Amino acid sequence: MMARSVRLVFAGGMAATLSMAGVANAQDNSSIQRVEITGSSIKRASAETASPVQVISRDDLLKSGKGTVAEYLQTLTVDGAGSLPTGFGNGFAAGSTAISLRGLGATSTLVLLNGRRMAPFARADDGQKSFTDLSTVPMQIVERIEILKDGASSTYGADAIAGVVNIILRKDVQGLEIKADTGWSRYDDGKANKASITYGQGDLDTDRYNWVVNAEYNQSDRIANSDRRSRAYIGNGDLRAYGFPVGTQFAGGYINGTNSVSPSTTGMVRDPVSTNYVSLPGCSTLSATTNQTGANGGCLYYADQWRDMQPEIESTNLYSKGTLQINDNTQAYVELGYSKRSTGFTMTPPSITPTVAFPPNATTPQGFINYGNLNLLAASHPQNPFGAPARVRYIATDIGPSERKADNEFRRFVVGVKGSALGWDYDTGFTYSDSKLDLEYTNMLNMNVLQQALSNPASQYFPYYLGTQASKNPASLYAALVVDAMSHSKTSLSVVDFKATRELPIALPGGNIGLAVGAEHRREKVSNPSLSGSENGSINSSYVAAFGDAKVSAIYAEILAPLLKSLELSAAVRYDKYDNFNSTTPKVGLKWTPVRSFALRGTYTEGFRAPGAAEGSSASQSTGTSTVRDPIRCPGGVPAAGGATLTDCAIPVAAVKVGDANLQPETSKGYTLGMVWDPLDGLSLALDGWKIKRENEINPLPYNEAAALPTAIRNDNNLVVGGVVRPNTGTLVLTQAPYRNSSFTEISGVDLDIKQRLRLGDYGRATVGAVITHVASWARHESATTVYQFAGTHGNCDTSNCAGTPKNKVNLNASWDIGAWNFAGNLNWRDKMKNILYEGAGCASVLANGQPGTKDCEIASFTTLDLSTRWNVNKQLTLFASVNNAFDKIAPLDPLTYGGISYNPMDASGAIGRYFKVGASYKFF
Repeated sequence: MMARSVRLVFAGGMAATLSMAGVANAQDNSSIQRVEITGSSIKRASAETASPVQVISRDDLLKSGKGTVAEYLQTLTVDGAGSLPTGFGNGFAAGSTAISLRGLGATSTLVLLNGRRMAPFARADDGQKSFTDLSTVPMQIVERIEILKDGASSTYGADAIAGVVNIILRKDVQGLEIKADTGWSRYDDGKANKASITYGQGDLDTDRYNWVVNAEYNQSDRIANSDRRSRAYIGNGDLRAYGFPVGTQFAGGYINGTNSVSPSTTGMVRDPVSTNYVSLPGCSTLSATTNQTGANGGCLYYADQWRDMQPEIESTNLYSKGTLQINDNTQAYVELGYSKRSTGFTMTPPSITPTVAFPPNATTPQGFINYGNLNLLAASHPQNPFGAPARVRYIATDIGPSERKADNEFRRFVVGVKGSALGWDYDTGFTYSDSKLDLEYTNMLNMNVLQQALSNPASQYFPYYLGTQASKNPASLYAALVVDAMSHSKTSLSVVDFKATRELPIALPGGNIGLAVGAEHRREKVSNPSLSGSENGSINSSYVAAFGDAKVSAIYAEILAPLLKSLELSAAVRYDKYDNFNSTTPKVGLKWTPVRSFALRGTYTEGFRAPGAAEGSSASQSTGTSTVRDPIRCPGGVPAAGGATLTDCAIPVAAVKVGDANLQPETSKGYTLGMVWDPLDGLSLALDGWKIKRENEINPLPYNEAAALPTAIRNDNNLVVGGVVRPNTGTLVLTQAPYRNSSFTEISGVDLDIKQRLRLGDYGRATVGAVITHVASWARHESATTVYQFAGTHGNCDTSNCAGTPKNKVNLNASWDIGAWNFAGNLNWRDKMKNILYEGAGCASVLANGQPGTKDCEIASFTTLDLSTRWNVNKQLTLFASVNNAFDKIAPLDPLTYGGISYNPMDASGAIGRYFKVGASYKFF
């Protein structure tokens, strides 16, 4: 048997722990308590496997000061690009949160609750990626979280390519406990309040039953970007003070040259003869931007005039579990879960001349409408100075900013029986869960009414006055023009599962062979219609929808073979049958313990992911946006002659992604090799190398390649060189980025976990530790000749949230218990990143003088320190307090990302600023 500290490394920082449903009392004839470990179905006498598993205890969550499970998990070194933070309110899946293990995306990260699946969030991220919303998990009743880092498709199914997050809730509560806390930022905003009550009664051993119920309420205020104007560049779209040009991605209202403008708050009308735009008056009353230098006669504004940094949130989580000990060998259980979460996030007012995409129809077979060419200001419109129909560009501040409201409702029901019979331990159950999402975008435009109000003097809606004259518009016009677009989405999951384990009467030198077998049948339904009106381009929003209905049946088997007392072999195989596909995925692991204080371990695993509803159905379509360098107007990073500007070198482009029924499944191979070691008393070390290769990968065409397609939609402000117009060289607007099975993605790296426990005599006890992750390579091979290396870069923006892939991340933690007090600190550090889209690309952000937009063309590293303390006043009352980002570090400037204005969304604590929290808990009995 290994030394205790090595076991704790396996069961703690880096390796296996207790279970799919928590610590299980063995229902066999042995006096040894056996436990079930995440990633394995076989109960064993010690929490040690060949797979690396990181464990977060209930105490770790409390000491962190974080308000939700997602907030904590997103600080971990294993989390990467594709993670969804709370503040990502402008994303497809606004109102949700998710983790992305190894940066492979939330869709390759399987999240379990008590060892079983949950229905995915009712809207796919980026219109493609199905994922589990962590916001539905009640934090106050979490017992621990186990993160399996090597994939477990052989045990859990297809979507565990990057690994498994198993959230285990408490089931042994007895008594009544209430807890409440409140938090606020150093700016006295972003206030958050939380309250929970937990009640449990019954003891399985004496009362033959146990029942626990938990209710949790959360409320947090929104933070606007404008609330951080004093915090350097944070939330500030205007980066001219830092040397940037006017036309950065959050800017609007400027004139960029002949026949090229960005919509303004006053409105701009184009001279039909010269094609130059002329701004309407009243800029000072409509734009918060007082410095109009560089507007070139337009009316410059920035999105932070309206857009939120953090959403307004109100949520309720309910959870209950009942367990009945029917007899010594049989136990029945039921779980009920309910979550309701409402979020509100403010965006900018709508443009009256968008380009929208939707499924082709008889009226619009091209599948898009460029309203910039259609919504003309009639010759007789009172604000048209040219006496002929003219193009117009306007952001409708008279209508006001759009609010994105998301009301998500999640339900989960589990009923099952577990026990032992005929020498087998078994567990079987039925799970049903669903997620419903009511999405509402306020202050949208009815484009048919708008066109009449601008262009048709005979219409009852004509004229629609713009800018400073908008007060002339009657209420009847707004009643017809302004709409709230809505959609109701639902996903559901039904699962019947069975598993059984036993020790076989086959003795090897190290002991008897363990065997597990299991089967599962599940049905997944997705109905995610687009916003009302977007199906035909009649509102100012592109179509985003996904539909699917899949049935999956699976069987699996696993063995645990102690080949020697010091050598353990584990192996598993799973067969999945989908409607159109099938797969066989194996996993094998070895653990060698030559001495009590040292062990070597390694695993090999294969994975399989069938196309999701958004990817594999022709009824599914979405339009995403990412910043690219226009290859036509900015070749080699230099604006082309004839009218191009630096804006073309970092321009947001929309790309239409359409599902394809001919897509093939993704497959993967994963490897780990590592060791654990107790060199000194109380000191534990674990080192693991890992590599994952995901082949036949389902990705949209990279946006930089899509931008170069001859079918890309451009405005008609074509380049003019030597008096000759170059056709199809206008400003990039929209392109096609169809889903396809690209070649493969291959990533590799190393994890290091160090933990030291200290006994301090009269001064209590302490623990210090570090978890370090190094990403050696994160390469996507689009073809035999095209490889995108993202390790250490900001890129991969077309298939992630553009958060970047730092090569190194570190979590340092320390905890000191003395008497009734606990003091703890967590330091989180991420490495600097090259401010480029992929290795070898030019700087993604440039200054007005053409120099790199950030020092050395890098996004600086970022470090935060979180501190907490807890005082057990007596057995009933506990007081606690925390401060996140204790040194009030400012997030590094990030001009590329679209998730936060001028800061990276994963550095949100550096945007919000120092954050305080105080609270108390009381146990009545």
